[in-house]
Amino acid sequence: MATEPSSLETIEDFLAQKRIAMAGISRDPANFSVKLFEELCRRGYDVVPVNPKVTEIKGKRCFAHVQDIQPPVEGALLMTSPEATESVVNDCAKAGVRRVWMYRAGGKGGAVSSKAVEFCHEHGMQVVPGQCPFMFLPNAGGLHRFHGFIRKITGHYPRRKAA
Repeated sequence: MATEPSSLETIEDFLAQKRIAMAGISRDPANFSVKLFEELCRRGYDVVPVNPKVTEIKGKRCFAHVQDIQPPVEGALLMTSPEATESVVNDCAKAGVRRVWMYRAGGKGGAVSSKAVEFCHEHGMQVVPGQCPFMFLPNAGGLHRFHGFIRKITGHYPRRKAA
């Protein structure tokens, strides 16, 4: 099953949530996932790291599984491998998380798994199957704006749902 693009409404709804999990965040402080984590925190998001191999990231308690997070989160940003994504969306369903973003940038596979996307649809979960959140954050850096521009002119940028 091919993954269909997300609507802008789904993306905006996800980004409107202020308490989100980031599953698959790296232990390496130079990793892109840590940079995105720091930027979201700087913008006022309460980002809860999820990585079963560590107990703390950037001074924040790190959880092994999404369903372990208390109080619960409103969405989950997955920075995982596609194989791990399939397990994490199951964790999200168990935790009652109804919004999932499977990270992808620059055309790379990222966290997207068609099996996981299908699972989300079957369980009534909103899903962003791909995209880099930086492209949708106000006043993002030039590289991220350029990435969004390229996706617009090539027809790969999310559109609003037809009325």
